[in-house]
Amino acid sequence: MSHRQAAGPRTPGTATRGETVPTVPPASTPAPRAAVDVTALLERGRTLATPVLRAAVDRLAPPMDTVAAYHFGWIDAAGNPADGDGGKAVRPALAVLSAEVTGAAPEAGVPGAVAVELVHNFSLLHDDLMDGDEQRRHRDTVWKVHGPAQAILVGDALFALANEVLLELGTVEAGRATRRLTTATRALIDGQAQDISYEHRDRVSVEECLEMEGNKTGALLACACSIGAVLGGADDATADALERYGYHLGLAFQAVDDLLGIWGDPEATGKQAWSDLRQRKKSLPVVAALAAGGSASEQLGDILAADAKSSDFENFSEEEFAARAALIEEAGGREWTAAEARRQHTIAIEALDAVDMPDRVRDSFTALADFVVVRKR
Repeated sequence: MSHRQAAGPRTPGTATRGETVPTVPPASTPAPRAAVDVTALLERGRTLATPVLRAAVDRLAPPMDTVAAYHFGWIDAAGNPADGDGGKAVRPALAVLSAEVTGAAPEAGVPGAVAVELVHNFSLLHDDLMDGDEQRRHRDTVWKVHGPAQAILVGDALFALANEVLLELGTVEAGRATRRLTTATRALIDGQAQDISYEHRDRVSVEECLEMEGNKTGALLACACSIGAVLGGADDATADALERYGYHLGLAFQAVDDLLGIWGDPEATGKQAWSDLRQRKKSLPVVAALAAGGSASEQLGDILAADAKSSDFENFSEEEFAARAALIEEAGGREWTAAEARRQHTIAIEALDAVDMPDRVRDSFTALADFVVVRKR
């Protein structure tokens, strides 16, 4: 099937910023799972991982320890204790849950949860600098407060700590887990390089965009879904199946992020309005709209090509970004991306069929996948 066929009919956009419009249409989202408390799952992962994460960060030499603590939301810019938003904690929740696939206690997955969270935040520190993002989680980013050099150094230090946390366990399983983490990290870096290069191209195919997002988001989420199981003694076949679940969950997660990057409410996302359009990102809604054909698609292509040559892009008005978002929606980019999020969610759930695990654990994996495609931040 060609992408033009997959993109579906083009419908005029109706949602405006600030409305409480679900990212993925309710008629197509999974039914809530009353038996699984997703908030409790996320909180369990955060509660188990945070003390070990803090201990790892405390190893850093000053001022990197302070800069990292600010990034994680533990202190404010003046160094005072803070109770900042530490993110959704999906990766730690998945890592400790995956340990239970093998019958191990969730605590067995904690080193893996911490290692993945360290790598994730290494990437955020560098990405914020490379993308010029001034806000994350409703606060100024590290490079904005402490300067670009500290953002780079602390990011590098977190990556080193991630490997240290695993390898100091000294077990065969820790070595296997570290190999999976380093492979995922390399893919993540490849994805960021692709993302940056795409900003300077007039056109990017849907296939290229999905490959980039699979690297940038899918690889690390895949690792989070297997690393606890590996530490708990799972064989490679089990770990690989869990990684397939995580990889496709990552693609669903990123598709929703792409929708929020254009249509998300800044009060919920903690980022500027139209953030991805401001950065000229070739995200899924954009590439899907450009590939769809039709007058809105052609008009969007002409405007984005002109934008790439503009020296005044940073001074565009809110109305100009809103007009671009409306064209993306009219060309079918928003609808196609929401459908792709649901498709990747389905593939992720089907991957769990290859793994023998307790029903409670399977239901928890499914509930976390449902959460990923029904969120507003």
